[in-house]
Amino acid sequence: MTVPVLTFFNNKSGVGKTSLVYHLAWMFSESGKRVLACDLDSQANLTASFLNEENLESLWSGNCNNRTIHQCVEPLIQLGDLNEPDVRMMSETMGLIPGDLALSGFEDSLSVEWPNALGDTAPYRPFRILTAFWQVMQMGAKDMKADIVLVDVGPNLGALNRSALIATDFVVAPLGADLFSLRGVRILGRTLNRWRQDWSRRRESWNSSASEEMALPSGDMKPIGYIVQQHGVRLRRPVMACDKWVNRMPTEYASQFGEKDEGKHPGTPSEDADCLATVKHYRSLVPMAQEARKPIFKLTPADGAIGAHAAAVVVAKKDFHLLAREIWKRMGGESRETV
Repeated sequence: MTVPVLTFFNNKSGVGKTSLVYHLAWMFSESGKRVLACDLDSQANLTASFLNEENLESLWSGNCNNRTIHQCVEPLIQLGDLNEPDVRMMSETMGLIPGDLALSGFEDSLSVEWPNALGDTAPYRPFRILTAFWQVMQMGAKDMKADIVLVDVGPNLGALNRSALIATDFVVAPLGADLFSLRGVRILGRTLNRWRQDWSRRRESWNSSASEEMALPSGDMKPIGYIVQQHGVRLRRPVMACDKWVNRMPTEYASQFGEKDEGKHPGTPSEDADCLATVKHYRSLVPMAQEARKPIFKLTPADGAIGAHAAAVVVAKKDFHLLAREIWKRMGGESRETV
C-alpha cells in the first residue's frame, strides 16, 4: 500500500506554497499524523525553512548522513539506480527529504526520457527515471511509517514539476488575490489535464510491454481545492482593490476543475466549497517565526510573541488546524482516522 502524496502547486511565484507546506507539515504532525515533507523545488526554500545555514552547508557539502533528493536520484544519470533517502527527522513524527540546488541538473534527463516512455516497446530505464521522485518518497515514507507526504515544488511547468506531479495523488492550488493568480488557474488546469492524460498513455505502454515488475504512480493529480493567500486583510475581509480578483476565483477554478456553468458558482471564495481557506498575512509574526525557525502557531513569549502577537498566534493555530482537518477529509483520511 502506498502513502498518499499531496502537492501544493501553482506556476505563479509568490503565492505562499512553501509557507503552506511548512506550516501544514507541523500541524499534521501535531495532530497525530506521521508526516514526510519533500522539497522538490530546485531553489530548496522549504529545506531552508527547516534548517539553519550551518546545517545547510553541511548537508550540501556531503558532510552529513542525510541525502538530499538530488543525491537520491543522481545515480540514475550515470546508469546506476536510486539511493534510498536518509529521512531527516525534524520531530518524532515529521521527517524531511531535503532539497538541493543541484536538482535542476536532473531536468535534462527527465526531458529526454519523457518521449522514450511512449511506444510499444517502452524500456525500463525511462520509467525508472520519470518515477524517481515517487520511488524515493515512497521509500522514505515507508521507512518512517508516514501517513502522508507533503510536497513543495517550484513555480514553473518544466520537466521537474511534471515528474513531481505524476507522483502526486492530490493537488492544492495556492492563489494570490491578483490577476496573475486568476490567469494562472486557467494555465494550471490545462497543464494538469494534459500531464494526467500523457502519463496515462505511458502507463498503458508500460503495462503492455514491460517484462520487469516495477510499481508506477497512478498520477491522479486530483484537485481538492484552492487556498487564497490574502496579503492584505482588513476586518477579516480582502481590501477593496483585491475584491474583484478574489471574487472571480470560484468561477475560474470551477471552469478548470469542476462545473462549467458559470451561473452555478458562488460570488466569493468564502461561499465556495472549492475554497479550502483564506490564509491571512500575519505581518510581523512572519519574520519572528523565521528567526525562531518554527511555525507561527508555535511562537512563544520568549520568541517575542506578546500582547497582540500572542493573540494572533492563537488564531493562526486554530486556522491551520481547521485547514489541515479539511485537507485530510478531502483526501479521504476520515475513513482511516480523523485529524
